[in-house]
Amino acid sequence: MSPKVTIELIHLLLLIIIANGAPILIRILLNDSFMLAVDFGQKLPDNKPLFGSSKTWRGIFAALTVTSLAAWLFGYSPLTGLQIAGFAVLGDLFSSFTKRRLGMPPSSMAPLLDQVPESLFPAFMLRTAFNLDISSVILLVLIFIITELVLSYIFYKWGLRNRPY
Repeated sequence: MSPKVTIELIHLLLLIIIANGAPILIRILLNDSFMLAVDFGQKLPDNKPLFGSSKTWRGIFAALTVTSLAAWLFGYSPLTGLQIAGFAVLGDLFSSFTKRRLGMPPSSMAPLLDQVPESLFPAFMLRTAFNLDISSVILLVLIFIITELVLSYIFYKWGLRNRPY
């Protein structure tokens, strides 16, 4: 892997982490303000929520805004940041949708299901823009899984997360 690819992999990894961390940051800053569920509380015929109450428009807005700004600060276009955040959000919503179908409550832990889609979707979809091959995408996802689990535990110990995952 060339140094340029390594830097781009690190940038993409950091931007994915930012996209996934922005909703947590905004929750800490705003508490219960502006908490409108993405699914508006609607349930599917299985009588389970589409995504659940923990997926909010506030969180999506935070992910899109903060990641666009961070991308610009890293020297990428804000549109690239929007794309990264958008795919990370789609991955997170996919995970939540799957967890609700499995009968898991919002914010419950599902190792790998909680990390893989929200890192794989943006990494795979933007691999060309960041000059990554498939093995680099897989490496990024593996690093994200480890990083996300470690950071979640640290944030829990610091009182920034309600659960250690």
